[in-house]
Amino acid sequence: MNLYGSASLALLFGLFVGLLACLELGYRIGRNSYRKNHAVAYEGTGTLEGALFALLGLLLGFSFAGATSRLDARHQLIIHEANAIETAYYRLDLLPASEQPAIRHLFRDYLDARVQAYEKFAEQDASAQEFARASEIQQRIWSQALTASQGDSSHNATRLLLPALNDMADVATARTIALELHLPAFIFYLLISIALLTAVLAGYAMSKRQSRSWLHILLYAVIISTTIYAIFDFDNPRYGLIKAEAADKALLRLRDSIR
Repeated sequence: MNLYGSASLALLFGLFVGLLACLELGYRIGRNSYRKNHAVAYEGTGTLEGALFALLGLLLGFSFAGATSRLDARHQLIIHEANAIETAYYRLDLLPASEQPAIRHLFRDYLDARVQAYEKFAEQDASAQEFARASEIQQRIWSQALTASQGDSSHNATRLLLPALNDMADVATARTIALELHLPAFIFYLLISIALLTAVLAGYAMSKRQSRSWLHILLYAVIISTTIYAIFDFDNPRYGLIKAEAADKALLRLRDSIR
């Protein structure tokens, strides 16, 4: 397992343990308050509990929706990139026949570098090398296509091929930017903090019982920690349990089709 995968599972386990600890803390505080003055131990707590749990629900809902929309946007960009590369590749037919083989070979190398960069994404150095190789090949494709199109008296290559190559470069840049778009760290830490605080309040409310309800304790800790982990994983689909493999197949099929 890569370093990120280990860190994300450590987050899941740490949050689960933290929620259990906060539930226990709230329970003990509640039992202590009840023993000291049971008549007023729980007065006025319902409104505060309701407000905090509602806030937690809103944060979880908006964070989950945002993470899934960003994942969907990344999938759409992968499909857009595959379509842009395919369109540019087909428009190489507009170039003189003698110029096409070398540029088609560069396209195959470019696609391979792009696919390898994302397959090795968990290995930062290897992935960075593949991204750099793809960028260098992209520049060579542009230079050679620009030179070759100058011999086209109809200017079809200039009007159709070069814009397609530009779109191919633009979507590659868009995918790079999309990789850096995540749930703001402040919101993520706020979400964890409120989850732990609500666990304290849930434990306090449970102290009305003479004994703990382990079913409710474990369910609460499992559900909240798993949901927050899912939000974290949706935002980083190259590392954890959630993958972008379905959309990646568009690039893989394209790479295999032009070999």
